[in-house]
Amino acid sequence: MTESPPPRWGRRRRAARLEFEARAQATVAELEARVHATRVQLDALDERIQARTGRNLPMAIGIGLVLGFALLFSIVWYKELFMLLAGALIGFTSFELASALRFAGHDVPRIPSVIAGLAIVPAAFYWHAEGQWFVFLAGVLFVGGWRLVEQLRPSSRAPARRLLTDLAAGTFVQAYVVLLGSFAVLLTSEDGGQWWTFAFLLVVVAADTGAYASGLVFGKHPMAPRISPKKTWEGFLGSVAIAVVTSLFLAEFMIGVEWWAGILLGVVIVGTATLGDLIESLIKRDLGIKDISTWLPGHGGFLDRIDSVLPSAAAAYVLYLLLA
Repeated sequence: MTESPPPRWGRRRRAARLEFEARAQATVAELEARVHATRVQLDALDERIQARTGRNLPMAIGIGLVLGFALLFSIVWYKELFMLLAGALIGFTSFELASALRFAGHDVPRIPSVIAGLAIVPAAFYWHAEGQWFVFLAGVLFVGGWRLVEQLRPSSRAPARRLLTDLAAGTFVQAYVVLLGSFAVLLTSEDGGQWWTFAFLLVVVAADTGAYASGLVFGKHPMAPRISPKKTWEGFLGSVAIAVVTSLFLAEFMIGVEWWAGILLGVVIVGTATLGDLIESLIKRDLGIKDISTWLPGHGGFLDRIDSVLPSAAAAYVLYLLLA
């Protein structure tokens, strides 16, 4: 028979096991405390960033990367695919802006607005400026005519003054989202235009990033406090610097224009991107809403994401005609 260990040896083993378990529990508790403290610090940092800029930064970066890679693939690989992406963005944005206007009391037909927005994409791509303007005017008449037909129903009937504001709101959706957005399609359809589209979008992203980072670190003097309280002059100067450097690089290695044309591209796009951001902030302020919609976490809606792109697309197309 095997002899059992002496009682003193058994007590030592139990004591060693208990000591080891105590140390392990203490180590686990310390790790949990550190993880919790780090999480609290990150949450506090995220709250400060969101309070300063109005964005959920990690979610915004994730959504931006997805949209960016989709855009890069559609333009560089096969530029006809860009029509699908542009059509989706214009369609969704038209729907959400029309919905926001309806929420504010303007009876804007949503489905006709989306149909008109989708129709302008192939028209601008295959029939260029003639098709773009023809479909835009036809879309304005289509949306307005739909609202006039609705006026015949007692449930949708409105006073003459409100009817006029409804027609103006429907026209605004077509002009602001559909027409301006179609300039990106029009530019892409031109010879080598896909590289200009990619370049101006990169400059818009650079300007937005520069404004975001500079405003977060140095922002003290509000640029338009009544329209967009979080936009500062320091952020604007940062956006100008980053955008000009980016456009100089793109002028040399992507679109093949002179250096001064690169500077001109950067300055113009910063101006139009800032203007687009302020216009969208003014729209939301007038409507009394924080975001156009909640479809894109961290961004709000599609219009919250492409507000800087819309007027910049028209400016980039004009620069292409003048410089390319």
